[in-house]
Amino acid sequence: MDRATAPAAPPRARLSTSPDETRTFGRRLGAAAAPGTVLALIGPLGAGKTQLAKGVAEGLGITGVVNSPTFVLMNEHPGPRLRMYHIDAYRLDDPEDASAAGLLDDRQADGVTVIEWADRLEAWVPAERLVIWLDTPPDRPLHRTLYWQAGGPAHARLAREALESS
Repeated sequence: MDRATAPAAPPRARLSTSPDETRTFGRRLGAAAAPGTVLALIGPLGAGKTQLAKGVAEGLGITGVVNSPTFVLMNEHPGPRLRMYHIDAYRLDDPEDASAAGLLDDRQADGVTVIEWADRLEAWVPAERLVIWLDTPPDRPLHRTLYWQAGGPAHARLAREALESS
């Protein structure tokens, strides 16, 4: 985890012991998501951001292939319940690029927006969001610690339902 962007004292944390468990957390988020949900994922390369995003898609009932949209910046995935907007800000040099590319706009209010490398878009990501930091303990290469902080009551509810329950 980038210690500069992580909260000083994260309110909540969960341990994932495998990529499959990280996807399970994502499935729970997708199943509990409502229109307007924004998931801001932060962590180094290989931390599990895309695994979490794939799980969110599965939880939304999306059956198509979900890969990190690094080169196209955003993929839209229609689902039976909600559409998922999957954004990857890794290649953006400036947050203004996200605005110019139309990555964050009003149409996403009807779906779920998952933003990988959200720390690169800080000024453009809505305050109403669920920020999830993924950290890889150096002595456990398959383990991930997920820390989260909810902005707004809807995202606090989502965190309680999907991440805080067993």
